[in-house]
Amino acid sequence: MDPKSRGLGRGLNALFDDDETTYPQVDPEGPVQGRKRDMVGVDQLEPGAGQPRTVFDDDALAELASSIKRHGVLQPLLVREHTDSSGKYEIIAGERRWRAAQKAQLHEVPVIVLTLSDLEAFEVALIENLQREDLDPIDEAMGYQRLMAQYDYTQEKLAESLGKSRSHIANITRLLQLPEPVQKLVSEGKLSSGHARALVTAKNAEVLAKEVVAKGLSVRETEKLAAEAAGRKAAPSSKAKKAEEETYHKDVDTLALEQELSNSIGMRVSIDSRDGKSGKVVINFKSLDQLDDVIQRLAGGNGGPARLSE
Repeated sequence: MDPKSRGLGRGLNALFDDDETTYPQVDPEGPVQGRKRDMVGVDQLEPGAGQPRTVFDDDALAELASSIKRHGVLQPLLVREHTDSSGKYEIIAGERRWRAAQKAQLHEVPVIVLTLSDLEAFEVALIENLQREDLDPIDEAMGYQRLMAQYDYTQEKLAESLGKSRSHIANITRLLQLPEPVQKLVSEGKLSSGHARALVTAKNAEVLAKEVVAKGLSVRETEKLAAEAAGRKAAPSSKAKKAEEETYHKDVDTLALEQELSNSIGMRVSIDSRDGKSGKVVINFKSLDQLDDVIQRLAGGNGGPARLSE
């Protein structure tokens, strides 16, 4: 089956179980083939080439190691056998648990051995990290970029396969356009994705990023800073737009005309004219039938466009 059409994310939940008395069994008819959990020596495991994570926080690893000392490794690692018949296994998902288990001085860890292609292994590794929501934005972006570059995914197909929106894929991968020092700040958690996206098109992104971190600027302040550095005016925020609208008071004639038009067409009409000479008319419709009615009226009822509801 084409791996791009399987939707691997839907089958991963069957691979994990926090109850140590239950040995999770991979559904043989599901998207990932495997067998019952085994115990494998930590020295038999090696990090997978497809691991999307590049940053492992030492403090977080120490906390995980402390938990493993008390409770053991509750969730098995996903692995596949090396093709060289060396008796070693490549870690597909669970490298953090493997590293922490070594810190906790465990000799064995639970694993589920899977038979996967390189593409399938990378997909599973990426999805497993995304489902746990502990990939930093740069690692996430690099994972998406690799799937698109090496396996001919489009943003649309990738979004469908991973259960993400296409806009999310596009916004995250844009972070890879930033200079490496700025990407490092994002990976370290010193800059959020929102801050970083505001700096993507800036020519002096590295300088601006340092200023943002030093001053603790908000995302909105970062957008303004980037706009000013580029010699343009920042777009007003939604709050600023609302405040501006609240200070605008319509005259009695405008309000009367709004009411007259609303009564005439049976839909709420809003007229915005700040200078009394130009502006816009907004008609709020609640269904396609209402929109059809407006279109027919604007078209004079003859030879107009096709009805949307047909």
